[in-house]
Amino acid sequence: MYIQLQQKKADVIDLEGKKLKEIDLPLIFSYPVRKDLINRAFRSSFTKSLQPKGRDPMAGKRTTARSFGINLGLARVPRIRGSGEAALAPNTVGGRLAFPPSPMEKIVEEINKKEMKLAIISAISATAIKDLVKRRGHRLPDGLSLPIIVTDDLEKLSKSKDIIEFIEKLGLEDELERCKTKKIRAGKGKMRGRRYKIPKGPLFVIKDEKSPVIKAIRNIQGFDVITAKELSVIHLAPGGHPGRLTIFTEGAIQVLNERFGGELK
Repeated sequence: MYIQLQQKKADVIDLEGKKLKEIDLPLIFSYPVRKDLINRAFRSSFTKSLQPKGRDPMAGKRTTARSFGINLGLARVPRIRGSGEAALAPNTVGGRLAFPPSPMEKIVEEINKKEMKLAIISAISATAIKDLVKRRGHRLPDGLSLPIIVTDDLEKLSKSKDIIEFIEKLGLEDELERCKTKKIRAGKGKMRGRRYKIPKGPLFVIKDEKSPVIKAIRNIQGFDVITAKELSVIHLAPGGHPGRLTIFTEGAIQVLNERFGGELK
């Protein structure tokens, strides 16, 4: 059974924010948004980056402690001879853990290849829906149409100030200010390598992996850049929530059409 899709049109703008032409969008921008599938695909991609955690099998067991037995008026926990200090048992100081984490535990969410493909297409389609983009917290002007497609001249920029000027010409000054906020995380996460919370800003999808614009975009807080060949749910739907503000180059649209062209059965 094929999904009946209706092809959409979009404007291509230049670096001045002015309309140059109108193109037909690939059908991947017309697919229904499957939030459940996107969430599952995000968990699958995210858990693959986790490192298995375990314990030394002998942790807490390197001791001569043995139980003295019963009828001595003492608890039957293992004790070290001579000192009488309790050890080895889970409820003792320096004892073993009752249920330590195991490196054999399954921590990866498995997903089928076709499900992952449909999830990425669905996340791409969500970038063209203004309500979903605003629901993620992005601040958009009323006159801006989605998706945002720019000429390939964007990939020739090599300075961050040029990217900021382009963002301002699109009317995304409020979005730029939102990305500048940097908050200290509440709780113990501050001690675990994630002290600060930085908003997720616009995502730039380009064609050339050696383009100088990559370093220019990465230098701006909250901004991300990825090639169309490597685009995934991790980039399009951080946290499993679709609708990230995405800026495509015209060449990236062609690559995406070749990568996901055709309808899914």
